[in-house]
Amino acid sequence: MAIQPWEEEANKAKQVLAASIPKQWIVSEDKLPPPEQLNVTDIPRKSGLLTDKELSITEMSATALVAAMGKSELTAEEVVVAFLKRATIGHQLLNFATEFMADDAIARAKELDEHFKKTGKLIGPLHGVPISVKEHIGLKGRICHTGYVAWIKNIAPGDALLVQLLKNAGAIFHVRTNQPQSLMHLDCNNNITGRTVNPYNRKLSPGGSSGGEGASMGFKCAPLGIGTDIGGSIRAPAAFNGAYGLRPTALRNPYNGIILAGDGQESIRCVVGPLAAQSVEDLDLFQKAVLDQEPWDIETSLVAMPWKKVEPKKDITVAIMWDDGVVHPHPPITRGLQFAKEKLQAAGIKVVDWEPFKHDHGWEIVSTLYFPDAAACQRGLIAESGEPLLPLTEWAFNYSKKEPISVTENWEYNVKREKYRADYHALMKERGVDFILSPTYVGVAGVLGEPQYWGYTSIWNILDQPCVVFPTGLVQDPATDKVDEAYKPRSETDEREWKKYSPEKFEGAPIAVQLTGKHWHDEETVAAAKIISQVVQA
Repeated sequence: MAIQPWEEEANKAKQVLAASIPKQWIVSEDKLPPPEQLNVTDIPRKSGLLTDKELSITEMSATALVAAMGKSELTAEEVVVAFLKRATIGHQLLNFATEFMADDAIARAKELDEHFKKTGKLIGPLHGVPISVKEHIGLKGRICHTGYVAWIKNIAPGDALLVQLLKNAGAIFHVRTNQPQSLMHLDCNNNITGRTVNPYNRKLSPGGSSGGEGASMGFKCAPLGIGTDIGGSIRAPAAFNGAYGLRPTALRNPYNGIILAGDGQESIRCVVGPLAAQSVEDLDLFQKAVLDQEPWDIETSLVAMPWKKVEPKKDITVAIMWDDGVVHPHPPITRGLQFAKEKLQAAGIKVVDWEPFKHDHGWEIVSTLYFPDAAACQRGLIAESGEPLLPLTEWAFNYSKKEPISVTENWEYNVKREKYRADYHALMKERGVDFILSPTYVGVAGVLGEPQYWGYTSIWNILDQPCVVFPTGLVQDPATDKVDEAYKPRSETDEREWKKYSPEKFEGAPIAVQLTGKHWHDEETVAAAKIISQVVQA
């Protein structure tokens, strides 16, 4: 069969990836696990590629790595080499990368080491920390296709502002990561790089749209990563891969230089934020390093709000939302929330139940505002190259109205959005609730190609409330997390999602939860997540 023009174009990006993989660290096929081995998180240790010291390095938090480099216990070069080795293995097993930047990363690490040797000082708060970065976040001179074949010709003219600030803080970028076609999946598949899988169970999704970042964190290919989120795209990947993720309030983190189809749609803003492999503390480190540089002096749409130091405290009220009133979560998620409740109560933290407020109404608003033009912009980009429209892309596009909404209708939905935000905030105040603990997704992860329900994350996008996702330390167990035969689904959507749960499909997947704070209270939400995650994981 003749190669289609879109395939020829896609091959250009594939060749960039293939040429960038560090060949000296590729593990031979005979040392890789067979395809039927689903959990591959132990392969770095078994591969023989990493020394004991390198394994230790790749299991450290960003905070600990900076401290060790500051004490001359580690060099930036040995840190970045260790993570490059692990990322190379990770890509062989998970297909998570779109491009390695090994030579540039090692060269920058050597510069940092030379600076430290001469001055005895670190270059900044992220000195020598390797960071993986989602592909559509611009890096100067590199392809930025955003999952569209039509955009493979797009070369970023400069680094995104966030990348510039992180480099100023001493961070090193060593690998770029995969995303789905259109960026509007809670899965990770496109016609260029292909499908990324989950390191805990390769039949499961790593989440999306920052799915490559989720896999990177889950396999510990970097201590920190950068993702974007308009409907759950940081939080689902963090949850599916047993990692940590922050969805900040919109207009806090710099967004200039991030390429997005439909840019200019402001009714529901996409945000950029950190994922971390090891701890909530690293999310805090990332945010402070960025906002201490006052990015609002360059990107003038940002709110001039420095990152405050907020001490974690137990004198808080945490409400647990067991169910959003639309789709009932799967048994392991309910077990995770019950486990968290018991741990928090034992630690003296006040816990109450949260009755969801009009989440179906929230979904009606947000799903309309995702594509006010009925996804004409995105459909046009896919048609431009002739690449196939993937099933979950079509699924997401169909969230929109069948025809574009008018400017007047868009205004009306903006009014609905603002009223819903005000009503939800008032309800939290009335009930005396500081934070809401809830599922991130209906299950521990989706089966590849199946994630369809975004409600547990997208609700906080329309409300624009900050969220932190963290693992409970529990994993799905088929013997424990059995199907609740007594549950009767309340709608077609609920039934569709409930039927997806078969205990044996999800064995070993991490159980995560999502903590939501109040609008603009990002620091307080991160501080609360620090103490709550420590209590739950203890």
